[in-house]
Amino acid sequence: MKGPERADMSGIDGFDEAIDVRSPAEFALDHLPGAVNCPVLDDAERARVGTLYKTSPFEARRLGAALVARNIARHLEQEFAARGRDWRPLVYCWRGGRRSASMAHVLREIGWEAATLDGGYQTYRRAVVAQLEALPRQLQFRVVCGPTGSGKSRLLEAAARAGRQALDLEALAKHRGSLLGGLPGEPQPSQKMFESRIWQALRRFDPAAPVFVEAESRRIGTLHVPEPLLARMRASPCLMVRVQAAERVRFLLAEYRHLLDEPAWLRAQLTRLAALHSKETVARWLGRIDAREWESLVTDLLATHYDPAYFKSMRGHYAGMADAAVVDVARLDAAGLAAGAAVLAGAPVRRAST
Repeated sequence: MKGPERADMSGIDGFDEAIDVRSPAEFALDHLPGAVNCPVLDDAERARVGTLYKTSPFEARRLGAALVARNIARHLEQEFAARGRDWRPLVYCWRGGRRSASMAHVLREIGWEAATLDGGYQTYRRAVVAQLEALPRQLQFRVVCGPTGSGKSRLLEAAARAGRQALDLEALAKHRGSLLGGLPGEPQPSQKMFESRIWQALRRFDPAAPVFVEAESRRIGTLHVPEPLLARMRASPCLMVRVQAAERVRFLLAEYRHLLDEPAWLRAQLTRLAALHSKETVARWLGRIDAREWESLVTDLLATHYDPAYFKSMRGHYAGMADAAVVDVARLDAAGLAAGAAVLAGAPVRRAST
């Protein structure tokens, strides 16, 4: 007997694959995690049908039906050609209407147990917003603090490899969180996609075990950390990573090597800090860029700008910073990070003052 033809959010994990039949532009903005985009109307076709609908709904539906049929046939011959007879896909569109119904009908006629998502993407999006409000309150966060160049993201990666729960918000945001934190060749996702990625991570965590997360400001690049999550993080116990200055400089020169190949861009970015520092300080930084004195530049930036700004911001927002347990990391290489992650996991928890 075939399974149900419709599913709600509580059942989305019971399917083999999510098929998003919206246009590529809709899909790029946000989609169910892991979904495959198989549009029944591409961006141009959707615009064409929508324009025609304003003058003749009948002609628009006739054109749309022909285009949808043609695209479904192409997906059957290409994307779905290797799917076995037991494949169970979940199909969704914007509102759970004609687009997803058309695809699911054909798939079910073939013999696959396809179902459509009730309410489509809109239902999914409402669920994400609601669960981003609730899920952070159910989890135990351990906030990893430490000034720029302490290897906090790398420590989270090492903790995850060791089987610990880690939420790497900067990886999800495709940004390292500072003025120079953009990743080469990797644009940031939309705000909705960022929230989908956070939701996917949070819902898979075990509430009985701690979740390690880096102390973040409200924004990571152009993206905003959801307020309920940020509030929960700021009220959670902190762990302070301590790394010697020389090792931080070495690590940063390796991590940000791509910036050294673009001195003109780097000059422009540091010039933006003129409102926060004297003309003499900014001129000194720019002179070190021109002279390619990279080690001196990074040392100066840490001491003059990044460290004071970091500690001022964190002390103002993370109550647990005042009595955070200290985790010393001797070297930010594979062995040192693995050792640091082990200490991180076993560090004593001191509850943030309220």
